[in-house]
Amino acid sequence: MNAQAAGKLLIVLGLLLVVTGLVLYFNRGLPLIGRLPGDVRVERPGFSFYFPITTSLVLSLVLSLILYLISRFK
Repeated sequence: MNAQAAGKLLIVLGLLLVVTGLVLYFNRGLPLIGRLPGDVRVERPGFSFYFPITTSLVLSLVLSLILYLISRFK
């Protein structure tokens, strides 16, 4: 990878981070993140446990797709 391609990649990643930050700031979080069916939540008096299984899988798929598309269009 040459310096020009690395620069373009950093610009795109920076823009994605800015857009994500703006969405999170003005939306007070993404509406479904952490509340999908399959996320484990146990709440008892004095104890709470949360394990976002489905959210982790969805985020992994989305990030894999984004990275695949970035690598495909180099």
